Amino acid sequence: MPAIEIHNLTKVFTGKKRASLVALQELDLSIEKGEVFGFLGPNGAGKSTTINILTGQLRATSGAARIFGISVASPSARTNIGYLPENPAFYHFMTAREYLRFVGRTFRMSPQEIDRETERVLTLLDLTAAADRPIKGFSKGMTQRLGLAQALVHGPDLYILDEPMSGLDPIGRALAKDIIVSLKKEGKTVFFSTHITADVEAVCDRVGIIVKGQLRALDEVENIMRGTESYLLEIRSPHGDLERKIVGKEQLSTIILQAIRQESTIERIEPKRKSLEKFFLETVNNSDATSGPAL
Repeated sequence: MPAIEIHNLTKVFTGKKRASLVALQELDLSIEKGEVFGFLGPNGAGKSTTINILTGQLRATSGAARIFGISVASPSARTNIGYLPENPAFYHFMTAREYLRFVGRTFRMSPQEIDRETERVLTLLDLTAAADRPIKGFSKGMTQRLGLAQALVHGPDLYILDEPMSGLDPIGRALAKDIIVSLKKEGKTVFFSTHITADVEAVCDRVGIIVKGQLRALDEVENIMRGTESYLLEIRSPHGDLERKIVGKEQLSTIILQAIRQESTIERIEPKRKSLEKFFLETVNNSDATSGPAL
């Protein structure tokens, strides 16, 4: 049984003057247990709409979605989810420790589990020193860390994270990536949206690219990045000058032969892999060229 099943999911919003906006159009997607899946797309592509339907905050216009076989329309589907919204909001009069304990009680954890897991996630997210301060004084990065902590505290099997690296400094981003990798090692499933390709490259097994409410690409990250597009060469001339250049595969042998004839020394040949960012941009641009606005 997949962790997430989405079939023909469509969401249409009614805007001004009763104009229709198609936010999702017949989305089909299946996420396997233990998989880290990156949901990639430009702003306004439908990522958050999909997540809001999966977490029960929006009702689909048509189609179906299930969490571990349970319809997302049922509250029981959400008991095994750790959810981080794009802009997490808290009761600002609470401290971080108080809020995490509140989340634990909401998920009916025992007092012993609440104590143990609250301290664990505070330590994991480097929030222990600020645990007893009111949340209203937290920076954007600390608020984001607390959002990750509350998604982790009850130990669910599925994590749905909307832009989890948003607002984090480089240390926080590295920490979030390490946590996602650790969750995968524990057999957990992680579904997270982003528009940052480097995050997907670092931690994801598969990636889906959504543009204007439609899934435009779906593949393993390794497959997308497999192969070499160009090479970085460092060539030292007989006079000692070092030249760096990037050449295509079709130029490589010609450049090497030319360097040998000139009695230059080839000090470095480094293959440059295909880029997920380039694949993403090509997918988005091709989608823009073949379809109009989702209206």
